Amino acid sequence: MKKAIVIAFVLFSILVQAQEQKQVPQISVSGEGKVSVKPDQVVVNFGVENLGKDATEVKKLNDETVDKVLKFIRDFGISTSDFKTTNVSLNRDYDYEKKKYNYRASQSITIILKDTSKYDDLMMGLVDNGINTISNVEFKSSKLEEYKSEARKIAMKEAKHKAEDYVSVLNQKIGKAILINDNSQTYYPQPMYKMAMADAGLPGNITPKETLAVGEIEVIATVSVSFILE
Repeated sequence: MKKAIVIAFVLFSILVQAQEQKQVPQISVSGEGKVSVKPDQVVVNFGVENLGKDATEVKKLNDETVDKVLKFIRDFGISTSDFKTTNVSLNRDYDYEKKKYNYRASQSITIILKDTSKYDDLMMGLVDNGINTISNVEFKSSKLEEYKSEARKIAMKEAKHKAEDYVSVLNQKIGKAILINDNSQTYYPQPMYKMAMADAGLPGNITPKETLAVGEIEVIATVSVSFILE
């Protein structure tokens, strides 16, 4: 008898709990917000590299070129807070064809240029002063966070509008949002300046000209939202 009472009590508890956990009617939708932005900054990663038989001479030659490049950068008007050395190396490489060792000295520098109209003059000046590697050119916006916020708001409005379209057919309304997932991304145009240099020939033959189309940055916000149905 006691066992039957316990079983009945357990079944009753499960039934009550199931009723309490009754699923709330809801709808889940996604929304996307996109903002196209004209870049107002350029980040340039470049370097100086020299190869030779003697480590001391190679390092000396590389240091002399870097010193010349840094002086040009300062004279160009770039603030000291907007350029820095990112890597310095001196390595011994073995030439399997000639069966001998060579030494390779290199130094990498990053510049943030806050006036895109001076981009070509800067690049030509860097080449003229001895840089021989360009690893990356990236266009950015100083107001990126503002544009991200704008894209998120557009995405949420689209999600809400989409939910309203769905439930209007059912003569229902959407209530509060109970779950929001965000997945935003930013596309930065990255031109292949290195290839442009190769097409132009040797550095000494490069003449000042407009070399690149800057393009636009795409700031995209994607959200998924769950709304209560009323």
